Amino acid sequence: MTEIFQMTDDFGPEKVVHISDHAAGLRAIVVIDNTAIGPSVGGVRMAPDVTLEECARLARAMSLKNAAAGLPHGGGKSVITADPAMPLPEKAGLIRAFAQAIAQLTDYVPGPDMGTNETCMAWIRDEIGRALGLPRVVGGIPLDEIGATGLGVAAAANVAEEFTGIALDGARVAIQGYGAVGRHAARYLAQEGARIVAVADSRGTAHQPEGFDLSRLDALKADGRAVIDYAGAEAADRDAVITADCDILVPAARPDIIDTSNAGAIRAKLIVQGANIPATEEAEAELHDRGVMVIPDFIANAGGVICASVEYRGGTESQAMTTIAEKIRKNTQEVLNEVRAHGTLPRAAANALAESRLREAMALQRAF
Repeated sequence: MTEIFQMTDDFGPEKVVHISDHAAGLRAIVVIDNTAIGPSVGGVRMAPDVTLEECARLARAMSLKNAAAGLPHGGGKSVITADPAMPLPEKAGLIRAFAQAIAQLTDYVPGPDMGTNETCMAWIRDEIGRALGLPRVVGGIPLDEIGATGLGVAAAANVAEEFTGIALDGARVAIQGYGAVGRHAARYLAQEGARIVAVADSRGTAHQPEGFDLSRLDALKADGRAVIDYAGAEAADRDAVITADCDILVPAARPDIIDTSNAGAIRAKLIVQGANIPATEEAEAELHDRGVMVIPDFIANAGGVICASVEYRGGTESQAMTTIAEKIRKNTQEVLNEVRAHGTLPRAAANALAESRLREAMALQRAF
């Protein structure tokens, strides 16, 4: 790992830990960004091309997300350089080796993220006694199974109607990343009357102007097939979903998929960020200038970590779902009120909200 870490400021990070276990074939990074409000929580991301910069940016997003949501947690993140589609026994060994490597990092509580799930968190808890987003059988609230993050995305989109004039009933929606977040966001938005007209996964984009039958689409994905295999849909390349003809775009996969190369071609008038850092700052500024409303990631997609926080404190699934809707609606309203009143960039308004809470907590820390 030869990257030089330069992303530091008044907020953090507090720790950057590189992990290398040759015997286990493990290469990983943990970034604990800020613990002023409480122990850091953040997902374990597994992908072949993860980087230190990605991990650090995601850890900061978690600090902001937890502060904005009013949770008693700081922000952290970890990444494992590996293929998440490896055979299950091999994956279990790698995850357990990772858990042992972070055993002493007691100010970091891991949760699921891209490439990991509730089962992976159960393996980690079995090794070191702490993890969030656990399977129901061991007392967890399986946030991916119930669609916690997707619920929050739909709640944010609902609040945006007042500011954009885009009613969910009848709205055309494109979902980039039809996985744990995107699939449930589609379901909750469809329950409000929206039509899902474009979806994408790693193998391509499928267009269906009349709207997808989500039960058929889910059955297709459960069978290991791609969205482009949906009968009657028009297939296109993976990134075509970004510029699909729609009212609402939900990016729900990897970082920086919206940048200055494609922002100008986006046709959606509302973007609700289901993924973490899915757009560059320059792209968000360009979209704002064009009148496209962007609800930032750590405001819209906080459902998962809110659910995890409720689980951490022994709450129930119904309490988690109620809390997600309440917190995300409140924070979205507060951010968009600021945007409307002052013409502020949504991310600037969201950052100000979260950073003020972080600074207030940091002022209570020992200074010597």
